[in-house]
Amino acid sequence: MNITLKNNIIFNLLNNPVFNFIKQYIKSMRLYFAFITGIAGWIGMAYYEYLIKTGLGQNNAVPGLDKKIVILILLFLSYGINQIINDFLGLKEDRINAPARPMVTGQLNPNIALIVSFLLIIFTGIITWFYLSPFAVIPLIIGVMLNIIYEYAKGFGVLANIIFGLMITMCTLFGFLACDVLSLPLFTSNSLSLLILIWLLNALMTYYTYFKDYYGDKEVNKKTIVVRFGLNKAKIIGILLSFLPIAIFILLFLTGLITAEINTIFIILGILTFGMQIYNGYLFFRFPKGEKAYSSLVVNIKACSCGQASLIALFNKETAIILFLFAYIFVGFIFHFHKNFKS
Repeated sequence: MNITLKNNIIFNLLNNPVFNFIKQYIKSMRLYFAFITGIAGWIGMAYYEYLIKTGLGQNNAVPGLDKKIVILILLFLSYGINQIINDFLGLKEDRINAPARPMVTGQLNPNIALIVSFLLIIFTGIITWFYLSPFAVIPLIIGVMLNIIYEYAKGFGVLANIIFGLMITMCTLFGFLACDVLSLPLFTSNSLSLLILIWLLNALMTYYTYFKDYYGDKEVNKKTIVVRFGLNKAKIIGILLSFLPIAIFILLFLTGLITAEINTIFIILGILTFGMQIYNGYLFFRFPKGEKAYSSLVVNIKACSCGQASLIALFNKETAIILFLFAYIFVGFIFHFHKNFKS
């Protein structure tokens, strides 16, 4: 095959409408967020195995590698698939906040993208029901509904952060229930404490994302906390909120709600996470708007993802270390392909 023919094949492929749709769809998924839903769900799997190892699940078995891989693929892709729905519902403000996004520019057909996302969600439901566990379909449906509600909740201040945090906790419940839970206790003091911390980490993460969208949200009357308080007050609140996760964890531990062993790995990862969270708050205090507010999202997402990975150390130290490092490295690596702060 000569060079001219190869070039023609590559040119035709790159200009193929289907190939271009897939490319723009994947771009719109913003996969640097995938570690948030993926690790949140992994916490549920790790907690499931922890209960079995402590003797509470004598009638249950640890899921095989094939099942784990399927669960994690669904979880890691879930953020991006639902992000398409979020972009569709938020087109009005995105025309101001992110005019270069494929759905805004017309490179990605909004209606077709929405249909594809719903088909993928249905496909996920079918796999979950027939291959994993029918019980896991419940948090799947609730998570999709919360994602839709979230876009409208952005007009009501802190409600949006509450909804977003709850949405991500559905990933943890999915990871737990997808392991074929029949006799294991779903809600214990440990699991409730985990859900509270996951909710908090993600509610805070999404708070900082509102800085880059301040002007567009204000223009379309989406009264997020940042819009309600204004940039000057919101950045001070951001500094104070960065101390909240460790404060809540200490409170849960001192009250005896967290009964899992506090090991050295957890302490080390927790300290590193705390440092990232403080640095994250500082960045948005220093750069609450413009391109630097957008680039600060890397630290914001790392702080959330690594914080969730740290929680896994309570049940599986080796997995926690690996996920912590992977999230820290690959969030930045993937974000590198999304340099345009207008997208």
